[in-house]
Amino acid sequence: MINPYTAVGLVPTVRGIRKRADIRTNLEHLGGLIKAAAWLSSLELPVRLIAIPEGALQGFNDEVMDLDHEEFARHCAIDIPGEETDELGRIARQYQCFIMAQAKARHTDWPERFFNVGFIVDPDGRIVLQHYKISPLFPVEHSVCAHDILDWWVEKYGRSLDSFWPVVDTEIGRLGIMMANEGSYPENARALALNGAELVYRASYPHPAAGNEFFEIQSRARALDNNMYVIAPNMGTYYLNSDSPTPIDTFGGRSFIIDYRGQIVGRQEYGGVSTYVAGIIDIEALRYYREHAQWGNWLKDLRTELYQLLYEKPIYPKNLYLNRSPMKHDEYRCEVIKKQIALMQERGVWKKSSR
Repeated sequence: MINPYTAVGLVPTVRGIRKRADIRTNLEHLGGLIKAAAWLSSLELPVRLIAIPEGALQGFNDEVMDLDHEEFARHCAIDIPGEETDELGRIARQYQCFIMAQAKARHTDWPERFFNVGFIVDPDGRIVLQHYKISPLFPVEHSVCAHDILDWWVEKYGRSLDSFWPVVDTEIGRLGIMMANEGSYPENARALALNGAELVYRASYPHPAAGNEFFEIQSRARALDNNMYVIAPNMGTYYLNSDSPTPIDTFGGRSFIIDYRGQIVGRQEYGGVSTYVAGIIDIEALRYYREHAQWGNWLKDLRTELYQLLYEKPIYPKNLYLNRSPMKHDEYRCEVIKKQIALMQERGVWKKSSR
C-alpha cells in the first residue's frame, strides 16, 4: 500500500557555467529552495519526491553559445556518480525523499563525449536509475543520444525497453524519466508506460513554446494517453554566466503536476523568480483506475501488429555520431534538418508548399 504523498517540482534560478566548479553555486541555490519548498509543501501531506528541472545544475550554455562538444565534455560535463550527485544524495537523505534530476554527463567508455542524463536518487542517497536522453532539442542541443551510437549501444546494453526507457520500482511507485523535448514525441511516453511507469519526470521547456502552451498540451496528453502522473517543472530565470548582471526569463513559467487522467493537480504559472509547484500523488488510485476502467485505460487496447507498420521505414539517421563529434548549429541545419525535410517530401508524407 502506497499512501498518497506530495511531490514538489522546483522552479529554480540558474547560472550558466563556464567550468564544472561553477555548478557549486547552482547546488547551493537548490539547497535553499528545497528547504523552503519541502517545508511549506509538507504542511498538507509528506513530501516524498522532489523534481529538479533540466538545466538546474549547469544551465544551457553549450546550446546557447554553440560551444565545442569536446571542450564542454572535458571542462563542464559531470560524472555520475560524482560529487554533484553525492550532494543531491545528501539532500535526499536529509529530507527522506526521492530526487529526480538531470545533468550533461560523460560516459566512461566515451571520455570525449557528453550525454544528457536524467537520474533518480533514493532516500538513502543512492542513484537507482539513469536515463540517457533519446530526443534532444535537435536544432541546438549538442549532447549525444543512444540512437546516435545505436550499434554500439545495443551491443553494450541490449535491445529492450530497459536499454532505452528504464523504469525503477520504488516505495512511492514506478518512476521513469522523459526530459524536455522527449515529451514532444508520444513514443517516449508510451515506451515508459509499456515498461511499467506510473510517474514520469518531464522538464524543462523553453519560451516561447511554454507560453504557447506546447509544454502543457504535450505533458497533459502524455499523462492521459498512458494513465500516468507527469511532474513537469520548468526553469526559472536564467543568468548566462555567474557574473551576468541581469537574469532573463527564457522559459516562460507554466510548471505542472498532472494526474493519470490528464488533469492538473499542481500548477505554477509564474517562472520569473525561484519558486516551485506541488501536488498530491495517489499511486493506488492510479492502479485502481487502470484495473477498473473500461475505456480510459488505453494501453490494454493497443493493436500492436497494425501500429508496427508506422515504423518499418527508418526516418531519423542512426549512428550519426558513432565516428565523429556532434555538429554545431549551422552544420546540423544543413546536414540533417534540411535533408530530413526533403526525405519526408520525397516519400510523399509531406507535400511541398507553394510559397
